[in-house]
Amino acid sequence: MVWCNSRHSEAAGIGVNWGTMASHRLPNKTVVQMLRANGISKVKLFDADPGVMESLRGTDMELMIAIPNEMLELVATLPAAARNWVRKNVTRYRTAKNGVKIKYVAVGNEPFLKAYNGSYDNLAYPALKNVQDALVSAGLGESIKATIPLNGDVLSNGDSTLPSGGIFRPDIAPQVLKVVEALGEHNAPFVINVYPFLSLQQDPHFPRDFAFFDGTDFPLVDGNLSYTNVFDASYDLLVAALTKAGYSNMTIIIGEIGWPTDGDINANVANAVRFNQAFIRHVLQSGTPLRRPPLEAYLFSLLDEDQKTILPGNFERHWGIFGYDGKAKYRLDLQGSGNVTANLVNASSVKYLPRQWCVLDPSGDIARLGNNMDYACSHSDCTSIVPGSSCDGMGSDAKASYAFNSYYQLYDQLNTSCYFDGLATITKTSPSSGTCQFKIQIATTNSSSTSPRSPGSSGGDSNSNSTSSESSGGSRRNGCYSIRDLLVAASAILIALWKLERF
Repeated sequence: MVWCNSRHSEAAGIGVNWGTMASHRLPNKTVVQMLRANGISKVKLFDADPGVMESLRGTDMELMIAIPNEMLELVATLPAAARNWVRKNVTRYRTAKNGVKIKYVAVGNEPFLKAYNGSYDNLAYPALKNVQDALVSAGLGESIKATIPLNGDVLSNGDSTLPSGGIFRPDIAPQVLKVVEALGEHNAPFVINVYPFLSLQQDPHFPRDFAFFDGTDFPLVDGNLSYTNVFDASYDLLVAALTKAGYSNMTIIIGEIGWPTDGDINANVANAVRFNQAFIRHVLQSGTPLRRPPLEAYLFSLLDEDQKTILPGNFERHWGIFGYDGKAKYRLDLQGSGNVTANLVNASSVKYLPRQWCVLDPSGDIARLGNNMDYACSHSDCTSIVPGSSCDGMGSDAKASYAFNSYYQLYDQLNTSCYFDGLATITKTSPSSGTCQFKIQIATTNSSSTSPRSPGSSGGDSNSNSTSSESSGGSRRNGCYSIRDLLVAASAILIALWKLERF
């Protein structure tokens, strides 16, 4: 094995992505307590939400905060905007008493993604430079590094089929190389998001064993190096590209990696345990053929998020190692020590709505069932009843009950949300069966869904499922945005401009 040394090996370890696109969010303090109880000391965010930042004061957790893509043009074109953002989101927390241990600022997320059609290609580098300059001006340039999390599609192996052929994608190579040079100037890491699950999910011919870390009968041989999993091959593809650019020792951080537990035939608890546990052990103890351990990585993700777009796939709402309510989905040894009995620590003192569910009333007019199920699913989360999911084996009546209950729980169990043209009724007997779990929503003051009515009920106007303006990895990995996402982006730009005018 040939290892290349990288800088900052002392920073290596396992962190988590904390996304907040949920209709009913756990209190920030509860999440922080859960992080601490599980020994998680590295956290990556997709923004710099003030409530989340305040909850992290005095915790000594290393934090990566982010500037969303919709602000890249503003930050790239106006250095004052970068300085203002750093002042409001970094300096105020980093230098205060009981401050927040911000270590990285992510400038956008996957801006070179092919699906963006070049929208951010010429903004990423100037935005990064302006943020770097702002950090230096604030006296934070040595302790806080600006970087840009990039998708694996920035890489190519050119005419080769081997990791050693790694180069940056020719159509964006000039822009990416500028980013690499800027990172090198400031001793900042290259952050890349890698998803072996998507390799398996998107290609029916992809060798299944190559997605995991159990070994394969057909390794990929590259000179004197042998690759038995797609992660190592992807990682060393980047090492090769950086080496060709003159940065063979640049630190690499895996910004997002994980395995979902529902919403797809390949997304289940067994595969998630198989992948995540072996991945943790692998990066902490084995490394890749070109990089020695330990490597730094952030699991995607901490919690399930029921408001994420499902355009990339129904699995998008199920990446969490914990469920929506902070309950661990499976055993996981985050330290990679080989403790097969290690248990994750659940969130404590979580308050739930009453133990009651909205289910199908078989005495209703079944002729109306299809339209009512469509309505419920279009306004809530039915990703667990799609083919290959955890509730796929349930009968049609049970799936209807699941859809009705999903809507009912989303809207805080209001009576008007369990009618559906007389097809629904409330029960106190759990309809859960086997792997198909009917949720009871958590009680929270920050629910994003209000004033519902199911078809045929009396009450206020029906409203579509409102969603959080915060965004996390899944909606951007494949560049899939809804009209809601675009409106949020436009609003964010207007707000940013308004804030800039104030300073």
